[in-house]
Formats: sequence, structure tokens, C-alpha cells
Amino acid sequence: MGERGDSSFSTERSSEVTIQQTVSNEATLTRQPNWPLIFSGEKITFRCDIQRTDKAKAELRADVRDIPVGGSVTLTCSVNPPSSGWTYFWYRGEKTSELLTTTQDVTVHSDGEISVSQEGVYWCRGGRGEPLYYTDYSDSVHIQKNVANKAVVTLQPNWSEIYRGETITLRCDIRNRGDTEWEYEWDTTSSEKPSNHNEFRISSASKSHSGDYRCKGRMKSEQQSSTDWSDPITLTVSDRWRFFWYKIVPKSSGNNWAYSSELIPGSSSGTEQDSYIVHGQTHTAGYKCEAGRGDPVYYTYGSKSKFVWSAGGFWATCGRQATNGIDWL
Repeated sequence: MGERGDSSFSTERSSEVTIQQTVSNEATLTRQPNWPLIFSGEKITFRCDIQRTDKAKAELRADVRDIPVGGSVTLTCSVNPPSSGWTYFWYRGEKTSELLTTTQDVTVHSDGEISVSQEGVYWCRGGRGEPLYYTDYSDSVHIQKNVANKAVVTLQPNWSEIYRGETITLRCDIRNRGDTEWEYEWDTTSSEKPSNHNEFRISSASKSHSGDYRCKGRMKSEQQSSTDWSDPITLTVSDRWRFFWYKIVPKSSGNNWAYSSELIPGSSSGTEQDSYIVHGQTHTAGYKCEAGRGDPVYYTYGSKSKFVWSAGGFWATCGRQATNGIDWL
């Protein structure tokens, strides 16, 4: 009822309203005997049983429990027994921690799912109604983050200098790869693009293969998850040195003598060997050598002349020096 003004004036009392609290117990009516048809005069018993109904509980599931490099894990929350109208609440760490919302490492979806990229212990629970009725918390799920996989480019054979025509293999290795299947991607400054395999075999190296090479791996099961690019490796393909051999020939001009150099027969295209044997030496003669490579040929400076004073076979070795000159060894 209500009052106003003079306290002697008041309204009549309102109709009664009964407020009931729904409890989680359930009443069940049973009949004994439970015959489908009861005849007049038969004795039957009705029994009301109160059955306890457990509080609804949230269930938390994870598609995988290891966060791939650069990727995320999807968590799904549901209520058991299934029913509709639930909103889901997410927690990381302790149950009393703050609710998770969409951040850099968490994406909250509207269908009872979130995607997380940070390791930790996760929980969830459901709520519905006004005021909110909460389910029990789910069991926890521990999400771990994989050790970062690293891509590394290796060269076999690992020579410091690669010559034209040699066979070499570039390989992309994923460290800490585990049992995961990977796809590979190469990046290079050379004009030869490797295929998307972990090995790039060059059966005959050429100048076009020179450049920087780097690679990365991508998980076949998680296309959005990949390693960082590897450190680059520099491949330099050089032409082989060829050696050119000359004989010192004296020439006269009136009363004056001078010396000129003539290629030894068979040496016009150079030799791959850095040694040359002169047979049938019968008189004093001088010899020198130089090296060249590339097309057009780049020549080093010629070596100093060496004179042979005795007859017989003569074996000379020609070596390249750091100054791009040639000297006898």
C-alpha cells in the first residue's frame, strides 16, 4: 500500500505477488505399477521424487595445444548439457583474472571461440539471463608456444669460391622443425629462381647463378604460419683460370737484339693445368706465363721470364698471386 499527505490517508493493499526461486533440483512423478491401463478397483501408487540436477558446466576444447611460429590456436567453449542463449567469458592465468577481450594476441569470436597467440593457462564459463546465471568454470587448458623455427641456407660443397661448370647444392634447413611438414620459398638476387623445394641443385654453375640466396619455410598445416627469412648466403661463380705459356724469342734488328714472346704451340687457348712440360730442350731458352679467365678474357700480368740453360725436359709451374700477377713457383 502507499501513503501521502496526512498519514491517515492510505491506499488499499496491493494484490500479492509470489516470488519463487528456481533451484537446480527437479521433481519427477512416477506411478507404480506403471501399467498403461488401470482398471477400476486396482491399487496404484503415485510417487514424487526430487532429483538433484548438477549445475551446468562449461567445456573448453583446443584444436592443438602448441602455438605454431607466427600462428595461433583456436579455443572453443560450450555448455554441457547443450542449450541456447549462452554468452562465453574467457580467462587466462587464474580464474579470478580479468576477462579476455580482443587484443594483439587474442581474437574473441561471437560463436564461443577465441584465437590466441600467447602461451598460458586458459579457462572459460558461460552465462545467460538477467541477472547473469553463470555455469561452473571449465577445466583448464595449457597452451604452449613452440620454440621459434629458424631457416638456414647451406651450400654443398662449402667452397669459398665456385667456378663455372661446377655442381653445387643450396639447401634450406628448418631448425627445430620436429615432425611438421614444410613448404619452402626462396628469394634471390640472381637471375635463376629456385623452385619451392628445400634443395636447389645447380648441375653446371654459371655467372647467372651468382647472387644472394635466402629462404623461409611455411607449415603445410598452417599456411599463415611461416619462419622468418634466413640470413642470406652469397654465391659467387667465377670463371676458371686458364694458363698461357710463352717462349722468349730473340730477334735482331741490325746490330741490336731484342726479345719477344710467342705462345707455345698448343697454348693458344690456355691450359687448365698450372704446369707445362717442355720436351726436347736443346739450347738456352726463356719462358714465361700468364693467366686469364672470363669472356672476353681477363688477363693477369705476365710472370717474370725464366731461362733454361741446360738441355733436357723442363717442367714449370705457374701460380697466381694476390696482386693479379703471375710468378713461377
